[in-house]
Amino acid sequence: MAKGEGGGAVNPMWGGRFTGPPSEVMARINPSIGFDRRLAAEDIRGSKAHAAMLVRQGILTAADGAAIAQGLDRVGAEIAEGRFAFRRELEDIHMNVEARLAELIGEAAGRLHTARSRNDQIATDLRLWLRATIDDTDAELASLQAALLDQAERHAATVMPGFTHLQPAQAVTFGHHLLAYVEMFGRDRGRLADCRGRLNECPLGAAALAGTSFPIDRGMTAAALGFDRPMANSMDAVSDRDFVVEFLAAAALAATHLSRLSEEIVIWSGPQFGFVRIPDALSAGSSIMPQKRNPAAAELVRGKTGRVVGALVAVLTMLKGLALTYANDMQEDKEPLFDAADTLRLGLAATTAMVAGLEAMPDAMRAACERGFLGATDLADWLVREAGLPFRRAHHAVGRVVRLAEERGLNLEHVPLAEAQAIEPAITALGLAATAIERSVAARTSFGGTAPAEVARMVSAARRRFLGSPP
Repeated sequence: MAKGEGGGAVNPMWGGRFTGPPSEVMARINPSIGFDRRLAAEDIRGSKAHAAMLVRQGILTAADGAAIAQGLDRVGAEIAEGRFAFRRELEDIHMNVEARLAELIGEAAGRLHTARSRNDQIATDLRLWLRATIDDTDAELASLQAALLDQAERHAATVMPGFTHLQPAQAVTFGHHLLAYVEMFGRDRGRLADCRGRLNECPLGAAALAGTSFPIDRGMTAAALGFDRPMANSMDAVSDRDFVVEFLAAAALAATHLSRLSEEIVIWSGPQFGFVRIPDALSAGSSIMPQKRNPAAAELVRGKTGRVVGALVAVLTMLKGLALTYANDMQEDKEPLFDAADTLRLGLAATTAMVAGLEAMPDAMRAACERGFLGATDLADWLVREAGLPFRRAHHAVGRVVRLAEERGLNLEHVPLAEAQAIEPAITALGLAATAIERSVAARTSFGGTAPAEVARMVSAARRRFLGSPP
């Protein structure tokens, strides 16, 4: 990105420090216009705010300020309409914009760079871009939560096995399971909001690293660009990339949550489980096996998580050895950031479509609950609550009853009472009846539990908390 005020090579945008052109390899490694052109709108917005401030402070004439503003609008229109000719020899988006501005308005364009550097310019552009990206990503996370809540409400009473160690553990409802992801994505939104709050300070006016001797008004440019305040230290302003790392960390965790949900969809949609059916439009076939119906969208969301995690590691590694302030290494923050943001948003769109179109198979879920003795804990709890047994004694006794049921090929509720009482005399018919799946689920009425009434209540509460729905 910015090359630092003391570096670079022969370039029509600056003077005579260098006597020859860059080498062929320097011409390949140095430019960033191939990716930082993405920041064109932010660069122009920052330049217009800077020029307006220079005019108000008497550093630029009103005529020059007007010419610069009009010229920048023309450059922005050319870029937006695809008519702008980006030039690799001008290295980056800043110099490309300034060069075209000079073609349009002449010498006045050269006054735009007064009291600023490409170092504070890129730091400002990147914060503007990331702030908008966070807002868009938050909206997409909210859409995913809404899709999950719709399914959770629909299936508040649809029983399924809950798992630990991917082994059947206790009966839950499908709605309850999906609400866990609503909470995860809610935390992701909170992390992004925290990141946005911290990044919303303006570097513009820090210049190369030390500030400027011109009588600028950094508060004016900060306000014009929607920042809360100017950054307090000029060296920190140009060298800080904490906000990039914070976003990437939040993005990596959000992508991990998408991956976990995708893994469950992959498992659930297979014939071994048959809990859900993914829409055809989000599935793929096989080039050789006509019967195949692969959960391609879920697999791709799961696979792309590595790119987002890798972006976080790449930027942390880039930063770890940098002394203050700016170095060309910082050019390497853009591509990982852009790719991670794009990848996360694509994963959110795909997952939202999958969740919205997911068809649950309640009969298969209910049948799976009959395997694995999911009501065992209910019998142990009943012995503690109704018979006053210490939990460890109850646990041991129920374990023996489970072994008996397994040997006899029975569900717990169908174990002969006499045989159960031979193991633990305190067991009664009511205790065995407590192991029935619907009764087990309905009994878990604790806050945040899986009882259908509690799930329905928590769906409504989550709509209020995360989506602003009225009570």
